[in-house]
Amino acid sequence: MQAPQNRNIRWWMLSLVFLATTINYLDRQVMGLLKPVLEKEFSWDEKDYSYIVMAFTTTYAIGYMAMGRFIDKVGTKIGYAVSLIVWSLASIGHGLVKSTIGFIIARSTLGISEAGNFPAAIKSVAEWFPKKERALATGIFNSGATVGAILAPLLVPVILGHYGWRQTFVWIGALGMVWIILWWKFYTVPEKAKNISKEELQYIKSDQAEKTEEKTKIPLSELLKYKVTWSFAIGKMLTDPIWYFFMFWLPAYFSDVFKMDLTKPSLPLIIIYSGTTIGSIGGGYLSSFLIKKGWAIGRARSITMLLFALMVVPVMFSKYVDNMWMITIIIALATAAHQGWGANLMTTVGDQLPNNYVSSVIGFGGMLGSAAGIIFPLFIGIVLDAFKKSGNINGGYNIIFFIAGISYVTAWGLIKIINRKKTL
Repeated sequence: MQAPQNRNIRWWMLSLVFLATTINYLDRQVMGLLKPVLEKEFSWDEKDYSYIVMAFTTTYAIGYMAMGRFIDKVGTKIGYAVSLIVWSLASIGHGLVKSTIGFIIARSTLGISEAGNFPAAIKSVAEWFPKKERALATGIFNSGATVGAILAPLLVPVILGHYGWRQTFVWIGALGMVWIILWWKFYTVPEKAKNISKEELQYIKSDQAEKTEEKTKIPLSELLKYKVTWSFAIGKMLTDPIWYFFMFWLPAYFSDVFKMDLTKPSLPLIIIYSGTTIGSIGGGYLSSFLIKKGWAIGRARSITMLLFALMVVPVMFSKYVDNMWMITIIIALATAAHQGWGANLMTTVGDQLPNNYVSSVIGFGGMLGSAAGIIFPLFIGIVLDAFKKSGNINGGYNIIFFIAGISYVTAWGLIKIINRKKTL
């Protein structure tokens, strides 16, 4: 069935999800950019900072599962709204704290509430898009993470320079309150949308089996029966910690190794995070293109994910490169590949399960991915502190980049093993 040419309300709904994801990553990026300032303010070392990151990832892990099941129970509209209101208040709260413990509390609240973004976003895509468009739609909203990451190094130095670090948290955290108004006014499911055409509604449902969406609690034991639950979880466990490193330590990496001034807009970071937009949308487009060309859905997702896994590999050889701009290109390639990988990995859940299972499975896998991310920041902190004391902090970063380079290919191989009796 051809896509309808009139209205296309689904893309307007997707724009709301895109904006929420942009705000999600803008809020979480502020901490990494303010790291050098906060280290001086509170006398932190690398391990102190890693504990704060661990507070975020721990509660993010708990929140992923809890928010996923909450969203499946109350629906996308209410669940997304609750998640974003709480994380906006938590982001603002960072600017009010006066101790390291205060940061841990604020970061913990941010983690548990921000975890609702992706379960709600994927559920929204499953509600509003046919399977053949879902990877593209996921890639588009997932690129909001990139936009947030690009805006952060542009906005944070300006606000920091004029008003200080406390107001930086407050101003950026307040952006979520504007989104809430738009979301509550405009979002609904396709069947209840007033302006949707009959043609578009039929198109959305064209490759979906007829299933009744029930807002009943789904037992965890039921979710664990499916291979996609485990393959999604493995993919998240091996690659989410790497993404956290890219998010929370790249500003410090360029500051430590290349002496970049983080009080000014950072061109390398802007280039890196801009590249992830191409990876996210391009990754979603590629598998959707292959499906439209007649490829099986599972094969299109799998080959696309392999391509992106291979694109991360060059980052493991960063120790052989000492030019900042060459390193920037290598890391930009890796972060773009992560977004393309993630867009397709998340879409595999909606491909294989009914819509009322989607947020719960995304939440379960996201919880395990974040659980892996709890340990990894501590490892990073220990490694970087040890190498910093020896006067070779770049050597510490090289170890982390080596791990990053092998993680995605390993994840892809394990996913194939889990699904060996069925194409991913």
